[in-house]
Amino acid sequence: MVESNKIKRLREKLGLSQEKLARLADVSNNTIINIEAGKQQNPTVDTIKKIAKAWRLVSEGFY
Repeated sequence: MVESNKIKRLREKLGLSQEKLARLADVSNNTIINIEAGKQQNPTVDTIKKIAKAWRLVSEGFY
């Protein structure tokens, strides 16, 4: 189970909007919204990998 508050806190720490994270991760904006709201408690491994990759790109200055 994914802790939605951790995902939201990291997104905000990196200065990303939900829409921007969704674009960078190549997932729908609704996916990010639902994960953060706790409506999608078990996102796929692929979705989590995409979000993690987007965070790496941002934290390493590639966006």
